[in-house]
Amino acid sequence: MRYGIYSDIHANLEALQAVLETLEKEKVDQYICLGDIVGYGANPKECLQLVLEYDSLIVAGNHDYAVSGKLNIDFFNPYAKTAVLWTREQLTDEEKQFLASLDLVQKIEDVLTMVHGTLNFPEMFDYVQTSYDAHLSLELLETPVCFLGHSHVPINFFQGSTVTFSMEEDVVINKNSKTLVNVGSVGQPRDENPLSSCAVYDDEVGKVWIHRVEYDIETSIEKIIKAGLPEILGERLRFGR
Repeated sequence: MRYGIYSDIHANLEALQAVLETLEKEKVDQYICLGDIVGYGANPKECLQLVLEYDSLIVAGNHDYAVSGKLNIDFFNPYAKTAVLWTREQLTDEEKQFLASLDLVQKIEDVLTMVHGTLNFPEMFDYVQTSYDAHLSLELLETPVCFLGHSHVPINFFQGSTVTFSMEEDVVINKNSKTLVNVGSVGQPRDENPLSSCAVYDDEVGKVWIHRVEYDIETSIEKIIKAGLPEILGERLRFGR
């Protein structure tokens, strides 16, 4: 089966549309969303509707829980907090209840695992940024591969005698080992590459391909400014950080 995997949309409709169009061309069988559908951007309702329209399997991101009221936002930075409060006003109670109902972790049989942050404390929404961070999740992983997001930076970690990593966009999945694949961000990349990021996983071939996708950044920025959201949330899209 071919899986189309994407994460951290952050209410960026233009980016999401471009990514889904790319995944359609890749003829994926199942769509997977790794959370943070909302937050930062100007189209939370439309992005949620589109994710559901594609019958995506979804796990919760911290912004999804924050907007639903399930996560305390006292420790969010001022820009993120402003966006959360604005987003709450854009969604219906039913939509917020749906976000609150999302699971933190899902496992598809013995094929793959999906989480927004870490497997060791998914409710804490910590980042996997170091080999030690990866080790803590790899120790708990029960499938050959786990897909995650949250850091907005595509990176791969491999379990061996030590945990190693790569930034390669083509990743071989060894079914006798364990791998973490961060698929990057659809709507707010932070690896100094402004292109959207997503992944295709073919479990029969045993390979993951990271795709970088162009989208209409200027329209996304204009929408953020028009909505009255902090301008920095739009400006950073030009620079991928």
